[in-house]
Amino acid sequence: MKMKNLRWWVIALIALATVINYIDRQALSVLWPYMGSEIYPEKNADQLKQVLGTVSVVFLFSYAIGQAVFGKIFDWIGTRLGFVLSIGVWSLATALHAFAQGILTFSIFRALLGMSEAGNWPGAAKANAEWFPSKERALAQGIFNSGAAIGGIISVPLIAYLALFFSWKIIFVLIGLVGLLWLIPWLVLVKAPPIKHPWITDEEREYILSGQKAVSADGSEEKANEYVPTYGEMLRRKESWGVIIATAAIDPIWWLFIVWIPTYLVEVYNMDVKGLAIIGWVPYVGAMFGAWFGGLLSQNRIKAGWSVNKTRKAVIVLGCLIMLPSLLLLSNPGSANSAVLIMAAILFGFQTSIGSIQTLPSDMLGKDSVGSLAGFAGMAAKFSAAGLTATVPFLTAGANYHNVFILGAALATIVMLSILFLCPKIEPLKSNK
Repeated sequence: MKMKNLRWWVIALIALATVINYIDRQALSVLWPYMGSEIYPEKNADQLKQVLGTVSVVFLFSYAIGQAVFGKIFDWIGTRLGFVLSIGVWSLATALHAFAQGILTFSIFRALLGMSEAGNWPGAAKANAEWFPSKERALAQGIFNSGAAIGGIISVPLIAYLALFFSWKIIFVLIGLVGLLWLIPWLVLVKAPPIKHPWITDEEREYILSGQKAVSADGSEEKANEYVPTYGEMLRRKESWGVIIATAAIDPIWWLFIVWIPTYLVEVYNMDVKGLAIIGWVPYVGAMFGAWFGGLLSQNRIKAGWSVNKTRKAVIVLGCLIMLPSLLLLSNPGSANSAVLIMAAILFGFQTSIGSIQTLPSDMLGKDSVGSLAGFAGMAAKFSAAGLTATVPFLTAGANYHNVFILGAALATIVMLSILFLCPKIEPLKSNK
């Protein structure tokens, strides 16, 4: 059996995994304003934010470690088994939340969830490098990233709606089961990389491999000619640090909204669960369109003759320039409706930039090192996101979020500077030896 456009089916499945990923991780943020007071009836609003901040930091630290660990795991065992391990464990971890009794058990289950969900990002980067020619990678990454946005769009109203009929414990079990079901089509469809896959057409295989760096029909020349540095060599390159710093600066902006949108709307605008279901998903619509826009813009510019270097930098800077004024404007939005629309603009800019940032490892390194650099950058990103998440309860005491959004604008500036100055030319790197 042969399948046309197999590469798009593969990235679609990874995007679906990302939808599930974000439903699982968003469940706690959506449910917390209501379940938190049930678990800790003696705590006030600021104290409940501190509890959510603590377990979220545990998640992010575990996620950070998992990024580096799973980056290497995916390079060792491949994308097929790597995704099985990652999503299998995170689905079980999600279901275990139903048995949490307090901050200790929540932290344990969030740590397991964070460690396993971390595989999604380096796994997607590696799959992108394997299954797509260079000119299509930004679009493929955009499709993958749109899964996060769609997960956000779905999760807020879905979980809020489920909360009207089920206890929070049952909700965690139900969404955990969904991830296990995803394993069935993945194992059926993704049997091997494109060079060996029995269902790929000869035309698509040739199209993919001819659009990548230094490949041969059997893959031997590919490995001989691609730049596959050691960890030490990779971390001595300023280009690697450009990717790491940019990722570490932009990621906290995303997590600021992933963790705190429901709490912000409840705390500042006294929103109930029905209100969250009505407008809490709007920011993620902006994220979804931003992911598609960034990918399509990159593909269009490369087809128009722009270099990869010019295209990646232009798209990254454009996204940051959208985020900057929007973050400043969010300091005083005026109303809940205005706030979610401004958030949509911020997440549009974020997704416009992040897709191109995430393709940089595959633009510069051989496929056997893509997962390692992506994982290392992801680890740095989650440490920085954890730092911001830990400070939010203190920076927003009394429901004043002004300083947090100013900090977000500063981070967007750092993203631009790191790419422009540490990555002088985005192209396949060569050994300095």
